[in-house]
Amino acid sequence: MESKASLTQARVGAQKARLVADVVRGKNVSEAIKTLTVLNKKTASIIKKLIESAVANADYKKTMDLDKLYVKSIWVDQGPVLKRWRPRAQGRAFGIRKKTSHINVVLDER
Repeated sequence: MESKASLTQARVGAQKARLVADVVRGKNVSEAIKTLTVLNKKTASIIKKLIESAVANADYKKTMDLDKLYVKSIWVDQGPVLKRWRPRAQGRAFGIRKKTSHINVVLDER
């Protein structure tokens, strides 16, 4: 039985989020949370909350042993890009692309 959690339109680029997702993929939940706590990345706290949410979902279902959970799969997809403008000299404007991402986590028992 699986437990899932997802986050859409997280304000972090997908490429940066994938670096953190690769670190915790396949680990036990307790080990993954410890790793994300000490990791010095913006995405680490976001993914940590997401894993904790998936654990809470598993606890709510009451069909799995929480001590045996591991990160079965985690993937990051690119979300919509927020397009903003920065004023520059002589009336010009340069574009700024604020990227977002969709993060999905699936936990399962070992």
